[in-house]
Amino acid sequence: MTEHRSPREVFLALVNGVSEGRWEELPELYAEHTDVLHPFDPLRAPALRTREELREHFAPTDTGHHLIRRPANITVHETLDPEVIVAEFEYEGTVAETGEEFALPGIFVMRVRDGRIVSSRDYFDHLSAARIRGGLDPLLAAFRGDTR
Repeated sequence: MTEHRSPREVFLALVNGVSEGRWEELPELYAEHTDVLHPFDPLRAPALRTREELREHFAPTDTGHHLIRRPANITVHETLDPEVIVAEFEYEGTVAETGEEFALPGIFVMRVRDGRIVSSRDYFDHLSAARIRGGLDPLLAAFRGDTR
């Protein structure tokens, strides 16, 4: 019998993988078919439904600032459903280009089955994240529908 990671272990692998920049490994934490939403995304991006879409989502880009971050203040709440956790945390860090320190809070409501994420609702402050990354102006332009 194969031993699978618990929802808590999968969540910790995810936030640590993001912090350590292990982008190519992150999609493997998800089931082949999944349902990942960012409900606070001001542009209302569609759900990520496949591991391939997640691979694209996690692909590093050369746009914006480089963040040095680590997960902090982690609290994982178990639920009556053994597949579901609610995880509160922050990414704390520094913007490499400016030296600005930041704390970006998040809450994930995550379902893990057979050691893989089958659904997740990832709640972040997207405006603060865009500002920290140096991408607030392009986000606001996209939000306004500017095509200049």
